[in-house]
Amino acid sequence: MTPRRRGHADRPSARSVIALRWPSTAAILLVGVVGLIGFTWPFLASAEFVTSHGNDTPWLFAVLLGLLCLVCLAEVSSGRLDPKTIAVLGVAAAAGGGMRVLSAGTAGLEPVFFVIIVAGRVLGPGVGFVSGCLALLTGALLTGGVGPWLPYQMLCSGGVGLGAALLPVRPGSRPERWALAGYALVTGLLFGLVMNLWFWPFLGTSGSVGMSFVPGAPLAENLHHYGLFYLATSLGWDLPRGVLNATLVLLAGPALLKVFRRAARRAAFGARAEFDEPARAVPTEDAVP
Repeated sequence: MTPRRRGHADRPSARSVIALRWPSTAAILLVGVVGLIGFTWPFLASAEFVTSHGNDTPWLFAVLLGLLCLVCLAEVSSGRLDPKTIAVLGVAAAAGGGMRVLSAGTAGLEPVFFVIIVAGRVLGPGVGFVSGCLALLTGALLTGGVGPWLPYQMLCSGGVGLGAALLPVRPGSRPERWALAGYALVTGLLFGLVMNLWFWPFLGTSGSVGMSFVPGAPLAENLHHYGLFYLATSLGWDLPRGVLNATLVLLAGPALLKVFRRAARRAAFGARAEFDEPARAVPTEDAVP
């Protein structure tokens, strides 16, 4: 009996999975709501509340870990987080952590986002979000960069992986390369723009008063102060990050996309094996004794 393996035709390729089913959608929306609150609550709270709850980051980290488990459970229930995907997810997280070790934010140069964008594009929205979070977590553990900023970094990097999967570009097409490069440039800037919010409200007025957060002030006033703060302190770091990752996407992105997609297709765990009965010889008149 000859086994015939059927895995590639029955299972969707890694690049074709870009839609979200309702369990994953609900889980990611919940993560998004928690992240939005975690970054913006000082703008909406009273001055007394901001002063007394400025050190609640460990609670956000605990909530984030639970929500990551919820996203993984939703992906399992949707049939997307199978052994094949877990293997590719582990490779992506390890590669992202390794890139973090090479340049842990020196002069804003963080090539880890290049890996996150490519992995998110291949693995899909839900798994891409988990991949981005794990890449930053792995890098932080390897570099000793564990601190109150880590849950915020995980939320932002997970969002980068999620957005890469949702880009409205046909996978494998020529425009995909340029769309991912532009996305890398924009997210390089947005990462710093959003990440500064975890500490900026708690800097006090040690710097320029026109760039400081004023607890209880109108939202428009604080946004104006933050815009000045970002232009003066963070833009010079964020722009090199975006340019570097866009360049990496243009130069090495197509090759890495092929590697991840080939790995996801050929690691055919769970492929069904079917056995065909061998053909029996039909006796002829000459064979009859």
